[in-house]
Amino acid sequence: MINKLEQYCIDHSNSETELLKEIKSFTYNNEPAPQMISDSIVCNTLVSIIKMTNAVNVLEIGMFTGYSTLFMAQALPDLGVIHTCEVMDRHVQNATKFFNKSKHNHKIKIHYGEAIKSIENFKINFFDLIFIDADKKNYIEYYNRSIQLIKDGGIIVLDNMLWSGNVINPKDLESKTLSKLGNIIKHDNRVFNVLLPIRDGLMVCIKK
Repeated sequence: MINKLEQYCIDHSNSETELLKEIKSFTYNNEPAPQMISDSIVCNTLVSIIKMTNAVNVLEIGMFTGYSTLFMAQALPDLGVIHTCEVMDRHVQNATKFFNKSKHNHKIKIHYGEAIKSIENFKINFFDLIFIDADKKNYIEYYNRSIQLIKDGGIIVLDNMLWSGNVINPKDLESKTLSKLGNIIKHDNRVFNVLLPIRDGLMVCIKK
């Protein structure tokens, strides 16, 4: 649920396109867990990173219904590519229908299957930006592989790193994993990091 202050931030940030609004509406009307969608304030943060760094090659671990995928694709240059990983067939099918309506469709490459396996096939030191927003139990593995895949000076962004505040006193597997990863990143000399209280917590890591 978005509070008034969050809504104010959204209202005073870059607006969604009509197609993005369509994806969001579809998600909230058809998905059993629509809150998994990255909202526009998160996506505008990712777009800001793309524009500030002139990113060309992006990896997204966890596509869901394709909202954040298309949001980032729209910001990439014409020769840019976003590789996005998704394990659920219905998400791939639904997202593809929306992507086919966009002139940015050629920038999107979907990798269907378990992300933990898909990311083993990418080139080392290749990506300018990696966005992690998938199953939390594998977040540590995703981060460790992303460090290999990201270029020096590239940026890794992990969503849900506050997990509704449960990382402060973690009890379930997801909370414990995210709390552990937060400590790993804090003491990882390979990156400069900052944990931002945007939505459910965005951890931004810049590879040195």
